[in-house]
Amino acid sequence: MSKKSRSKLWFLVHSWLTLPIWFFVLIVCVTGTLAVVSQEIVWLATPQARATQPSDDAPLLTYDQVLSAIHAAEPKLAVQSISRPDESHFALVADVVYPDGRSPSLYINPYTGAIQGESPSFDFKAFTRALHGWWLVPFTNGYSWGWYLVSFLGLPLLGSLITGLVVYKKFWKGFFKPNLRFKHGARIFWGDFHRLCGIWSIWFIAVISITGLWFLIQAILFDNQISISTAGNPPVVARQDVPIMPDGKPAPQISLDQAVNIAAQNIPGLEASFVSLPSNAYGHIEIGGPGWYPLLYQTADINPYNGAIEGSRMIADRSGLELVTESMRPLHTGDFGGLWVKLIWFFFGLILSMMVLSGLLIWTKRTALATAHALKRSHKQPLVHKQTVTARHEHTEEANV
Repeated sequence: MSKKSRSKLWFLVHSWLTLPIWFFVLIVCVTGTLAVVSQEIVWLATPQARATQPSDDAPLLTYDQVLSAIHAAEPKLAVQSISRPDESHFALVADVVYPDGRSPSLYINPYTGAIQGESPSFDFKAFTRALHGWWLVPFTNGYSWGWYLVSFLGLPLLGSLITGLVVYKKFWKGFFKPNLRFKHGARIFWGDFHRLCGIWSIWFIAVISITGLWFLIQAILFDNQISISTAGNPPVVARQDVPIMPDGKPAPQISLDQAVNIAAQNIPGLEASFVSLPSNAYGHIEIGGPGWYPLLYQTADINPYNGAIEGSRMIADRSGLELVTESMRPLHTGDFGGLWVKLIWFFFGLILSMMVLSGLLIWTKRTALATAHALKRSHKQPLVHKQTVTARHEHTEEANV
């Protein structure tokens, strides 16, 4: 076999060995697309997760009313937090603790306060995000190797975007004159489809690849005990500042609605998406929600006895680096602007998945044809070699004669 033939053979072996990598990329893209709308899929499959309105004019309950309804139904449980999803068609989620130590999350009707059921600790939403994010590899000591494996794909994805733009000359013309040929065979169709998907999802590929690389950096920083956070320690109520009743018990605390109003008055634009109740006599009521910058939450820690804001985490409190890094996750998942943003991320996730699939089909067909030609040449080569040797032997004998 000639040197050129051996080189082609090794290239084919290399091409076939990269086939599992492409399938891995495809599966990660598909699971990520499903993860974007996993909460909506849970809503469709789980009636308990829906916010059923008893009448058209029924108002939403306040946090105090929800808390009272929960305690009326289950007097012995302790409520840790109440979360109000961005979409009004979702039920509230309350994290509670029962006397026997169980700590489930409950679906609460936001109009009636009724407990509609328990949220599974590992539902479809958690499954798809774990499968996409770290391939269900357990976290033992730091981030799992599955997290590293998935987040590393941001590098070849970004590289494929850059090289694709370099190879596809004057790619911007595809925006104005999209070309998708149906009558020129599968190879031409999938090639046009691949280029068309790539052109229209340039921004999405850039967002997903860059944010994916941040997840890789995040894991490296965490596993090496390197922090870039400017957040201080959470505040606590000093022991001497806890008011005591004559019977020796702590004084009554302010209501959740009072805490929400205090936070709204002092933090312009804050919409309370969740409240966390104190876990002990020295804890604070935490109020949190999105502000003027939709990618990040703002929080306020309120003294439950006097209503003073003794800690906060505002947009302005973050450094420039934190503004960028903390924006990575919502940008990657599309979980920052309600259902319409999720649908946009889902649509372009499908396009990205189809682009990877079409590239895989093109690559597989090209590699298969090259392999077939190489095998055909390898079968013909011994015959040609034998004929050449025979001819040379006959020529030698004639010369001797």
